[in-house]
Amino acid sequence: MDKVVELKNVTMNYHTLDGETQAIKNLSLDIRRGEFVSIVGPSGCGKSTLLSLISGLIKSSTGEILINNEPVKGLSRNVGYMPQRDHLFEWLTILRNTIIGLEIQKKLNKDTMRGAEKLLEEYGLGEFKHYYPKQLSGGMRQRAALIRTLAVNPEILLLDEPFSSLDYQTRLAISEEIWLIIKKEKKTAILVTHDIAEAVSMSDRIIVLTRRPGEVKSEHDIQLTTCENKTPIICREAPEFRIYFNMIWKELDVHV
Repeated sequence: MDKVVELKNVTMNYHTLDGETQAIKNLSLDIRRGEFVSIVGPSGCGKSTLLSLISGLIKSSTGEILINNEPVKGLSRNVGYMPQRDHLFEWLTILRNTIIGLEIQKKLNKDTMRGAEKLLEEYGLGEFKHYYPKQLSGGMRQRAALIRTLAVNPEILLLDEPFSSLDYQTRLAISEEIWLIIKKEKKTAILVTHDIAEAVSMSDRIIVLTRRPGEVKSEHDIQLTTCENKTPIICREAPEFRIYFNMIWKELDVHV
């Protein structure tokens, strides 16, 4: 698998009135095309900062970030960002929310509108496209947010704890749905999460960061013995699931 994202010796310093804070230090990692990678680490270790750097929302203090061998210089249309909150506009219908990225990028035409409506139909929101966000459940709103991100056809999806606001049962169901959509659409995905079980069940690989300033502490290729049609919920039943969970739990040093 070829590399789609490369970070080379990336450091990120924030300057505040109280001085300089180092969020990430000399961090290097690669993401391969088609991978689903999770990033876990202690609170404040720079996980969300890492996504902001990859997306081009902020620029690193030192080091280099490449997407498809090209340096990241500002926002990239190859990258779609799905934050913790769905950020749907309450005064717009689900269809209008779905196409807003296309409008911003000046890509909205008959074909892309048809593509957005097809995504809504394919992933269970076709009959709700003229509803408003407040009329949808939390899980449906997250699905709508993902479809909005997919409508502009990004190559890479950045997921910043997108399930954290959902109750546990809904979180399991929606993480399963979104994983299936990402795999079906053949996207490369990077998930930031505090939930170790979520990371193990969804990921091809997990990257563990140290306490701030964040550095790569370890990487784990996730190999779970499951039936052929594996999904995140099925993966939780694999005998190796508990082994990976306990290993990463200890590496996070959560009791300190």
